[in-house]
Amino acid sequence: MTRAPARPPARARGFTLLELLVALVIMAMSLAVLYRASGGSVRTVADIERREQALVLARSLLSMRDAVGEGGWSESGVSADFNWSVSTSPYPTEYNGLDIPPLHEVTVAVTWGEGGAARSVQFATLLPQRKPPVLPVIR
Repeated sequence: MTRAPARPPARARGFTLLELLVALVIMAMSLAVLYRASGGSVRTVADIERREQALVLARSLLSMRDAVGEGGWSESGVSADFNWSVSTSPYPTEYNGLDIPPLHEVTVAVTWGEGGAARSVQFATLLPQRKPPVLPVIR
């Protein structure tokens, strides 16, 4: 058997400097996109957490009372970086009577600031007016 003459091995060829630079640029751009996506998710989670805290505060303010006095309810304050206010206004209904208490629309607004942007949540519900105490008749 005769063998074909051995060819000299082809010279191993590597990447050029330009190909390496292009690969590094593509890798850097993809890492930047991933970094922004994960950073945006963290900010979104923090925003949702603050909003949930504001909602809990608004619900707790609404649960403080089960009725409104004759003069209404107007109050405001600050709680853990949240500004809140409660206000009422008479709610007109077509039902009137001695046994039917008038209704008040109660509005609770909670505001807070993050990064220069003001955020807020607002709740509204109806509460009955507290009946005046019945004084005993003394004869």
